[in-house]
Amino acid sequence: MKIILTSCILFFVIFLHAQKQRVPDGVYMSNIKTVQLYQQNNQLSLPIINLNSADLMELHFDDLDGYVKNYFYTFQLCNENWQEAELSPFDYVRGFTQNRLTQYRVSSIAQTRYVHYQALLPDRGCIPTKSGNYLLKVFLNSDTNQLAFTKRFFVVESKAGIAAQVLQPFNNEYFRTHQRVQFSVDVKQLNPINPQQQVKVMVQQNYRWDNAVRNIQPSFLRGYIYEYNGEQDCLFPGGKEYRWADLRSFRFESERVQKINKTNQPNDVYLKPDGERRGLIYTYFKDLNGWYNISSTENNNPFWQSDYANVYFTYVPTNNQPYLGKDLFLSGAIMNNTLNDSSKMIFNNEKGVYEKTLLLKQGYYSYTYVTKEKSSRAAIADVLETDGSFWETENDYCIFVYFRSLSGRHDELVGFTTINSRGGRSF
Repeated sequence: MKIILTSCILFFVIFLHAQKQRVPDGVYMSNIKTVQLYQQNNQLSLPIINLNSADLMELHFDDLDGYVKNYFYTFQLCNENWQEAELSPFDYVRGFTQNRLTQYRVSSIAQTRYVHYQALLPDRGCIPTKSGNYLLKVFLNSDTNQLAFTKRFFVVESKAGIAAQVLQPFNNEYFRTHQRVQFSVDVKQLNPINPQQQVKVMVQQNYRWDNAVRNIQPSFLRGYIYEYNGEQDCLFPGGKEYRWADLRSFRFESERVQKINKTNQPNDVYLKPDGERRGLIYTYFKDLNGWYNISSTENNNPFWQSDYANVYFTYVPTNNQPYLGKDLFLSGAIMNNTLNDSSKMIFNNEKGVYEKTLLLKQGYYSYTYVTKEKSSRAAIADVLETDGSFWETENDYCIFVYFRSLSGRHDELVGFTTINSRGGRSF
């Protein structure tokens, strides 16, 4: 009986570990830093490519152990909900299912020693052959059990046209604080028999996953045009423009840096404390909507010549009291746009402030703070406590359209567009 119980416990632990590794955009080795995957030559872009095209993505990451290792990568096809598709890799990858990362360089000039790895994907020896959601998995020594990190990317086959706009809600309760995304999808090329089950859409604000809208149904069907214009379906708090930290130089203090301690290696960079902005009027300024850009004012190539520093974030709540029943999180691409223990701010009772320290590479970072109910895992994070919300705020919205044929075994990505709340389409 004890042997059976022990076996069950061991199986449960292994199962939980495996489940943890399937979390998208996860980093599982502490020596791996600054993981980026984006469209070629554009650090401020979603990693999305067209099927059967010459589109490429750039992969960058650093290994702070400082010596060269054998990293491999593979692709995993997922459904709309990011669960693994019931297909063999040979069904959706042409070429080798595992490939070694061969382009790397040891850091130079920087005080912090690391090895920078990079690649252009997809390589001609490993090409996705189906549209959909994908996970890039990077692991050591051709052993998938030694998973270093995972990163989401998308392959789209444009079969559905999307027309979208961002409007103020009609409801007086949300008229001045929220933004409503209204769009239509042309499915003529798909000709779905059961649109409620075969066609799925997802709407995402500023590339965040915690408040993405899924499982909405069209309000009207006009032949092959599906209208998604429900008053409550795609409603998002406008928030405010993202905060920023200019860390392109560790020699000179930018406007958001309070002080830099250069006696330690890595350097200690203390940002000026952030406070609540919900009581302030809305002011527009150009922000990066949560993205960050690895760059430096002091070297030629920021990818292997930039340095690292311990960056101290401080958030001061009203009356120096913690939010009752809520956790505070640092949000943005800096934290993979996910809310977990690694992005949660810690309240310092003695100082009456929330604090967090991150090891960051030189660059320009945009971020925000969000709160979330402690009592519910399903609770959606919001910015009402930290920033307030204004309908005028400039935000990006991504719309994804998925389709599964009656005989299909995965969700195809058949439409994608990005619209900006101020300037229309972003790209």
